[in-house]
Amino acid sequence: MIQKKLKHLWEELYAGQDIELLEDFFTELEDHKKTNSSLPKQEAGWYKDAVIYSLYVDLFNTDFKGLTEKLAYISELGVSCLWLLPILDSPMKDAGFDIRNYDRIRPDLLGLSNDATLEEQRKLFKIFLDEAHAHGLRVIFDIAMNHTSMEHPWFQESRKGADNPFREYYIWNKDINRYKETRLLFKGMCPSNWEKDGECYFFHRFFEFQPDLNYRNPKVLLEMSKNLLFWLSQGVDGFRADAIPYLWKEEGTDCENLPETHTIVKFFRAVTEYARPDTLLLAEACQPPKEVVKYFGNGDECHAGYHFPLMPQIFIALATQNRKVVFDVLSSDVTPEIPDEAQWFTFLRVHDELTLEMVTQEERDIINSFYLKDPRWLFREGEGVASRLSELLDKIPERIALAYSIMLTLPGTPLVYYGDEFGRTNDEAYYKNMKKETGYNDSRYFVRGSINWDDVHEKLSNKNSFEAQINKYIRNMLHIRKQEIALRRGKMEEIAIKTFTKATIEHILAYTRTYKNEQIIVLQNLSDKITGCTFPEGFEGTYRDLLSGRSYSASEAMRLNAWETLWLKK
Repeated sequence: MIQKKLKHLWEELYAGQDIELLEDFFTELEDHKKTNSSLPKQEAGWYKDAVIYSLYVDLFNTDFKGLTEKLAYISELGVSCLWLLPILDSPMKDAGFDIRNYDRIRPDLLGLSNDATLEEQRKLFKIFLDEAHAHGLRVIFDIAMNHTSMEHPWFQESRKGADNPFREYYIWNKDINRYKETRLLFKGMCPSNWEKDGECYFFHRFFEFQPDLNYRNPKVLLEMSKNLLFWLSQGVDGFRADAIPYLWKEEGTDCENLPETHTIVKFFRAVTEYARPDTLLLAEACQPPKEVVKYFGNGDECHAGYHFPLMPQIFIALATQNRKVVFDVLSSDVTPEIPDEAQWFTFLRVHDELTLEMVTQEERDIINSFYLKDPRWLFREGEGVASRLSELLDKIPERIALAYSIMLTLPGTPLVYYGDEFGRTNDEAYYKNMKKETGYNDSRYFVRGSINWDDVHEKLSNKNSFEAQINKYIRNMLHIRKQEIALRRGKMEEIAIKTFTKATIEHILAYTRTYKNEQIIVLQNLSDKITGCTFPEGFEGTYRDLLSGRSYSASEAMRLNAWETLWLKK
């Protein structure tokens, strides 16, 4: 069955070329299946109930040993899955997204020397994985599939000349007159998608030190598949497929979301599903929802994808104190239905910028007006704002808690970015140091940087500190969400909250989450004013706020404080 499926996909891409390569791969795939048959089985759809915690291993706590020491902290926070930002061997010119070796973890993350063996790496990484799993934490990590580092051995061979067998692993040309319709992803940092090397040019979508792989060469597809198999054999639970919309290039197109790209993703999914069923493939596709849903396929591509357009609309709703934009972006006109096994991943902040690629100019102006508090936070000539959540929301605990309430109660799997659970601010020192070290004025450096845990613990021990207040809010919400299946798997239905004169209050974002016989009413005051209102129409009896424990009668008037949020259940 698996061979038939992979052959069909191979035909779509390569019209039967080099079929012997595929047949050799079948043998490797079967050997992998037998060798790793003892790996624990994964629960179908586990990612739907997860809370993801995203971190850089070294910036979070030095190395994997330091991270292991913090697994209890992460688990107690209410998290169930770790997303490790790039850990593979890299010269670190782009925070690890420039991969030098796909089967190696950066030695410093494991406390190893540069000449450490693969077996030493495996042993130490397995110790970490076993500890993470023992704490109830699954582990996924980034794998850049579109490009490598210039220092990758494939590229070092490729640049030696047209006759080198690795030349076709990348896209070379004598000039820059190909793929002219391809947009610049790093406007203001890279002037072209072509970089000269010797007498020729190579193609790249990101930085000039990240040459794009050439998936027209079937060897590239198989090598990347083998990389996935290698890490599955180590026991990882999934992959964040970085930059997948750009895998296939075609003259006369914008080289994004092409049909062949989806065929490649289907190939990866078939391989991982056969090797270890329910291994998560998470699509990092910064595209409109109508394009992202295509990466779910018919349940045969990625299991999940980020809902990129939702995130800026949450910030617009907070800025304008108006609920409408959130419901608009989640409407079927913008966000199509997805397969039952598929899932959206939601977030407020990540390691990248608050992207403005998919908003109107008016919406961009709103976000820049409210949130661009420092011109240095500007990213890609106005297509993003790079800043930590606490800075964007003026370090007001109630506003930050409100933003988290929105993310944690809307449909999807939520993501917590390391440090946001205690209101971490922008890292000026890291920004300045990385700007000097790399030569790039990349404003995303503000949202990264290392944690001083002694300082954090001291602040958290003071219950009146800003950090402790944020931590209390977020821990409480995460634990309640973990207990309430309606918040994880339930359907959402918009409800209107009205004044005593029956006028709809636009600054209260309200909806129900319903799963079978379980229902929760979510009320969220987007404004900085106390608001009087009636209980949502059509509900009777007494409800308890899961967040505070207070009771509310459906027959009585209500009052919501500034930025207050209620999770009401009978």
